[in-house]
Amino acid sequence: MRLDRIVLHRLRLPLVRPYHVSYRVYEAFEPIVVEALDADGRTGWGEGHISPGYSQETVDGGWAFCCAQAERVVGRKVAEAKLELGASIAASPVASTALITALEMLEGSPVLCVDGDACIPLLTPFYAGDEADIPDEVERRLVEGFRTLKVKVGKDVARDLARVRAVQRAVGGRASIRLDANRGYSREDGRRFAAALEPAGIELFEQPCAADDWTANAAVAQASAVPVMLDESIYGMADIERAAALEGVGLIKLKLKKLGSLERLKRGLERIRELGMEPVLGDGVAAEIGCWMEACVARSTIRNAGEMNGFLKPKARLFSAPLRFADGALQLDAGFTPEIDRDALGAHTLAVEHLKAPRIAAASA
Repeated sequence: MRLDRIVLHRLRLPLVRPYHVSYRVYEAFEPIVVEALDADGRTGWGEGHISPGYSQETVDGGWAFCCAQAERVVGRKVAEAKLELGASIAASPVASTALITALEMLEGSPVLCVDGDACIPLLTPFYAGDEADIPDEVERRLVEGFRTLKVKVGKDVARDLARVRAVQRAVGGRASIRLDANRGYSREDGRRFAAALEPAGIELFEQPCAADDWTANAAVAQASAVPVMLDESIYGMADIERAAALEGVGLIKLKLKKLGSLERLKRGLERIRELGMEPVLGDGVAAEIGCWMEACVARSTIRNAGEMNGFLKPKARLFSAPLRFADGALQLDAGFTPEIDRDALGAHTLAVEHLKAPRIAAASA
């Protein structure tokens, strides 16, 4: 199987409502979507959403990376292209993931073969900021079927603590709560916040301090009344091993777009459990392709709420038969393989790059 063509799509998907994290507010997702085709017309799709402010990658840099790498591998055997792209994951993880996962789908990765109906419970972002609005939102989320709520913190210790306690009171033990600072706290503020938490109903406290400040995150984990989970600090197996040695770090979250491939993601989740920690999976700012792929991996690797809820945030869907959500869960039907809605794809495309295998390579296939 050789790569006959690669088509790169740069999209803008406006959101139903603004999505707030500690370092920015999203009005739209802007993923790079990769379409990989062989000479017989088989197609694989991949997605990489670069979040400005999350890491050193930029959308423009990721697009340039995809264009350069796609030109380099088009015309080669799929297996060879995967190996070559895999060597460059560290240079641009999200862009590399978009390319490699498209090839994994093209060659029929068994990870993406849904051999039975699957129901993956999801968490929901929690938006209410004013204490008076918190009970109403809790009740709405419970009616929708969610049993895990994600509360953003990381700005002001006193206000964050007051809001968390208000959510705990409103939940009353009917759902779990995940707290996420998105690297927003300093070492001392993180320690003060984590030590003052009332553990009832709180599943974990995610990424208190800067991604590269392992000392600060370790200090917060030691002081925390609840288990700490690392996310932004983790990009591969070496980071997983390093986190396992930290007292108080009980969970690690992985996202497909940081690991480079479906195979590497699955291995990473398994390694987390081997080291005595609990794996968490999912990307809240992925679109439909990324969420579907993460859900396929989640079926056999996690036993808690998935975070692959990004597909619910944009106004438009990319699949002709959109991913189904019901009763707080992503529902996968046996045998489901997505088809892209070309009209939706075109309506939200900002730029397209077509790369065709050289004629000699195409002829030799």
